[in-house]
Amino acid sequence: MKTRLEKAIEIIDARNADDPNTIVIRGERRPKEQAHAQMVFDRVKRLRPDAGEALLLAARAHHVRRWAIPRSSYAEGRVPYLQWRNALKEVHAAELRAAMSEAGYDTATIDRAEFIVRKRDLTRDEEVRVLEDAICLVFLETQLHDVAAKLDRAKMIDVLRKTMRKMSPAGIAGAGALELDPEDQALLTEAAGGL
Repeated sequence: MKTRLEKAIEIIDARNADDPNTIVIRGERRPKEQAHAQMVFDRVKRLRPDAGEALLLAARAHHVRRWAIPRSSYAEGRVPYLQWRNALKEVHAAELRAAMSEAGYDTATIDRAEFIVRKRDLTRDEEVRVLEDAICLVFLETQLHDVAAKLDRAKMIDVLRKTMRKMSPAGIAGAGALELDPEDQALLTEAAGGL
């Protein structure tokens, strides 16, 4: 018999299976958000072996159905970008609530998971910080190389510094331990030097 955690993960994974975007992870092409969800979930477990179910499910649902609101549906610029991100947080929270409710979670646990997935109180809430570290580490592991190929060096260093400013000291240490392409590692080292 499946636990409620297993049921909720199954529901979230099924919702992410429809992602039209794909990514190759360890030689396997998968729906992008489904693959990222598993990687962030696994990274949270490594960062916080005692993670509770609210944190684990927030990790699994951190970008659930992200493609439902394309970035192109908002204008260019910082303010529209932030509006898009906030709209996505509401989608993720609603999807997470639905999955957890269907799996039989109580209201308090669901509320806590929603709080974490919305990344509220990032600078003070330890579980939110763990989630952010995990998301940033998976970004560095899976997307740094491709993003760096599209941006000039100065812009990429700026992106990396902004990413690292959101991370805890433990998260930054984890970034230094990633096995990256030498050019990507050089970018990361340069960005870290300017913090």
